[in-house]
Amino acid sequence: MSFEFNGKTIETTPNGYLVNLDDWSEELAKFLAEKENIELTERHWDLMNYLRDEYFNNGQNQPNTRTIIKAMSKKWGEKVDQKTVYALFPLDPSKQAGRIAGLPESRRKGGY
Repeated sequence: MSFEFNGKTIETTPNGYLVNLDDWSEELAKFLAEKENIELTERHWDLMNYLRDEYFNNGQNQPNTRTIIKAMSKKWGEKVDQKTVYALFPLDPSKQAGRIAGLPESRRKGGY
């Protein structure tokens, strides 16, 4: 699959994940989020940047929802629950946010 973005053809997997991770940019993230009816806020960016940091700087780690909740609780200085992160990315915080953040599809089992 592919689509055009800013005059460039962006290749994706059948599930919508980027084939070439170097194609990702913040502008592309905004475009992808808009296609999924998500208006990116600072909290969306916090979560996506956390996922990108874990993937690129921690051995391609792709945290599950429980780990995301713990990290965002620490980042935001408040108790975050599953409902909070699903409100940001309703289709699954680890998968939907990872897709918009330009990461490959997670192959781990379970979401929480």
